[in-house]
Amino acid sequence: MQQLPKRLLSIDVLRAITMLLMIFVNDAGGVQHIPKWIDHAKGFEDRLGFADTIFPAFLFIVGLSLPFAINNRIKKSHSTRQVLFYILIRSAALLIMGFYHVNLEEYNSSAALIPKAAWALVITMAFFLIWLDYPETMAKTKRYALQILGIAMLIGMAVVYKGGEDGEVRGMEPSWWGILGLIGWAYLVCALIFFAVKGKLNSLIIAWIVLVAINILAHSILKIKVLHDETMVTIAGNDVTGSFLGNAIIFLKPFWIINDASTMALTMGGTVISGIYAKLVEQGKTQHIWGTLIVVGILFLIAGFALRPYTEGISKIRSTPAWVFICSGITTLAFLMLIYMVDVKGKINAFNWIKPAGTSTLTCYLIPYFQVFTLELFQINYPGVINNGFPGLLRSFLTAVIIVLFVGLLEKKRLRLKI
Repeated sequence: MQQLPKRLLSIDVLRAITMLLMIFVNDAGGVQHIPKWIDHAKGFEDRLGFADTIFPAFLFIVGLSLPFAINNRIKKSHSTRQVLFYILIRSAALLIMGFYHVNLEEYNSSAALIPKAAWALVITMAFFLIWLDYPETMAKTKRYALQILGIAMLIGMAVVYKGGEDGEVRGMEPSWWGILGLIGWAYLVCALIFFAVKGKLNSLIIAWIVLVAINILAHSILKIKVLHDETMVTIAGNDVTGSFLGNAIIFLKPFWIINDASTMALTMGGTVISGIYAKLVEQGKTQHIWGTLIVVGILFLIAGFALRPYTEGISKIRSTPAWVFICSGITTLAFLMLIYMVDVKGKINAFNWIKPAGTSTLTCYLIPYFQVFTLELFQINYPGVINNGFPGLLRSFLTAVIIVLFVGLLEKKRLRLKI
């Protein structure tokens, strides 16, 4: 297994910035009349909004940090079974949370026993009870009791759940797995590949090429489009909707692990970049890091724009290859800039205020659920003056900053999720 150098502080800073921006764009999604370039592009548009670059950056960062996490466990003499258990447990936690979140989107308050906001608050509290980083000094019986309570709360919320439209009410079911679920699948696949090939750079590059190829084929030969309430499947330009094959593809789509491989390609891209960096450091060729990563980042951008006309344009919603490549290029160049600022020039103190977003990232992601759904439960709305245009964007950014600072306070008291 390739030994990586000391953990790059720039990865934590990049993750912190990305998490801060994720909270901002999520909150800004509810602001009226914001500039088009900030918001997510629509599913039918061939366009990249600023908000569309945040989630792929996070996936890329998962790939950047993945080798460090796994190699650190190997250095601690963890067995193969222990490492695989670690990978599976992390993935399962993300998948479970993502599963609940995607069903939250379809929650039907009129058919359910409790309001949507209350259901959301209960499952979020349950996540904290189950995956909280409990202090080692806490009695095991107390910790297990709290975790069992959290599990019971999730089971209870699954029992009372009602989703879908009136007249077509249903229970919880898998869909697109949610943001956390997508991260979970991407992490699972890429972590298992990394562990299986023992971190060898050439093998990781081959794996990345395969994942990218799947993504390109999925958007050029096999296409699955959702139009209103109908799903259309075409293979090599031929409509197969309604056929046995078409119906099978539509039925199995929510259960695919790979799907169009876009999230895995982004994550594996980050893993490859970490591998390139480690290889150059190992060979004593640190002077080549700058030129190499600049070239790779630019090549990602060129590939994205070159593929754009032939693979359904640029779209986050449709997870097209152009989106994958362009966002990989942007994140690679941003990472390189932070290596220079943080690891070379030592400007880490300038980012201390957002450090919790990089070290308690999942906590940062979930705290806004308490904020948003508490306001919804008590029917508290922002005044129009701070929910419109620039004042609304400023309010969203200040909200993100306050959440990060609050998570910093929680972190000091060891109140953070750990998976």
